[in-house]
Amino acid sequence: MPLQIIHYPHPTLRYCSKPLRRVDAELRSYVAEMLDLMYEHEGVGLAANQVDLPYRLFVANPEGDPAIKDAEAVFINPVISKGRGLEEDEEGCLSIPGIRAPVTRNATINIQGYDLNGNEITGEVNGFLARVIQHETDHLDGKLFIDRLGPAQAAEIRAELEEFELAFQSKLETGELPNLEMMADRRQRLEQLRT
Repeated sequence: MPLQIIHYPHPTLRYCSKPLRRVDAELRSYVAEMLDLMYEHEGVGLAANQVDLPYRLFVANPEGDPAIKDAEAVFINPVISKGRGLEEDEEGCLSIPGIRAPVTRNATINIQGYDLNGNEITGEVNGFLARVIQHETDHLDGKLFIDRLGPAQAAEIRAELEEFELAFQSKLETGELPNLEMMADRRQRLEQLRT
């Protein structure tokens, strides 16, 4: 089945992804699909759990343009450290389409991880890419950008989030989505393949 972007409040979005121990042809295929989905939905980053995969990886292209391949990156088992400075900017999320809000993040971070070929990625990152990396790493920890909003900002989007919650519940009740136990079983099976 082709990958699809799942929407809030799907439980995989709250799942803390496990580190990958193995990259195989199927995982490479998933990464290619994730990049295609990211561009199709006009995103700049996409974490594995946003496509219902329990793996600690995300794809990014801060340019958001599939023609700019040099800006494309795959981060496997990313670890962020040494965050410095604070900047506020508006963020959105492909798993909560249509909602945007100001989020404060570190201006500069250090990143360590691996690319799809097993090469180590390490270094200091700032600007928009630092924001993208922090946003996507939050996903891998089961956090959404809405969790970083203050009470007033959260109240402003509450009604819109409730619409997502009602739609999700409706899909569960009509069988359009598998039940929560089946979702958890699938995550566990997938996890055992590569972690």
